[in-house]
Amino acid sequence: MSNVQLLIVDDEERFLKTTKALMEKRGISTKTAASGAEALRIIDEAPVDVVILDVKMPGMDGEETLKRIKQTYPLIEVIMLTGHGSVDSAVVGLKMGAFDYVLKPCDIPEILEKVEGAYVKKQAMENKIQRVQVDRMISHPMAVFDKNGED
Repeated sequence: MSNVQLLIVDDEERFLKTTKALMEKRGISTKTAASGAEALRIIDEAPVDVVILDVKMPGMDGEETLKRIKQTYPLIEVIMLTGHGSVDSAVVGLKMGAFDYVLKPCDIPEILEKVEGAYVKKQAMENKIQRVQVDRMISHPMAVFDKNGED
């Protein structure tokens, strides 16, 4: 799992610092963002596999950030991070395409388990897409030269 590119998005600086340190101690490359807008900038600049995203943030909240991530980068898996009082928001996130959710306060083994599951799912989808592309090239070799990618 050390190949995972993780992004943690939360407006609580202490949570970001602590969780990043604990993830990196376990060999997971981790970036942090204190807002939804900052998260989107980071995702645009560098590859990200899994995002841990706080639901309640000032400005662009977790739901809006999730929506924008999924619109532009549908293969990025998102784990919603929520307090006990806002589980309904996490459920809305699941309906919008989030992989899962974690309740605050959360422990590192639980986060690691969810991150690993999300990464495995992302890898499986990428592999499936590659297989379809290869199958398409094998069955229609001239399609490689078609600018529009159509048969």
